[in-house]
Amino acid sequence: MVYYLIALIAFLIDRGTKYLIATRLELGEQIPVIGDFFIITSHRNRGAAFGILEGQMWFFYVVTAVVVIGIVWYLNKVKATRKLLPTALGLVLGGAVGNFLDRLMNGEVVDFLMFNFGSYTFPIFNVADSCIVIGVGLIILDSLRDLRGGEEITEVKEVKEGNE
Repeated sequence: MVYYLIALIAFLIDRGTKYLIATRLELGEQIPVIGDFFIITSHRNRGAAFGILEGQMWFFYVVTAVVVIGIVWYLNKVKATRKLLPTALGLVLGGAVGNFLDRLMNGEVVDFLMFNFGSYTFPIFNVADSCIVIGVGLIILDSLRDLRGGEEITEVKEVKEGNE
């Protein structure tokens, strides 16, 4: 159940921050946090990451439903021996549901975190996006640990077989 709590916390932080941005800032309004590097801004996104697939709401609904069902099934059916993968899935779940609810209710997602690197502006994002990216990164890390662990087991077997 702790992984659902992680998802719930991610979801609530996402919803709370989006509510504050949507109700306290005018669309396009900016608040510099760290000079021109980090700016809180009010932006809406009708697409996916970086604005791709704009207006393809049914696609987002179907993909999100499949992801959410898959994560819930996995968390309920699989006994995880490690904590990293279910934690990562909890973050992805919370972020996916947060953005899904935005799309379902408003037809767009509230984005507000903007970073500038010199003349380059990274695409504006939100807490849900951050949770999804961090969760996917942790899933990749867990997978790499599995691969690494498999190699170590093979090496140990080879050493044992060589000594006998």
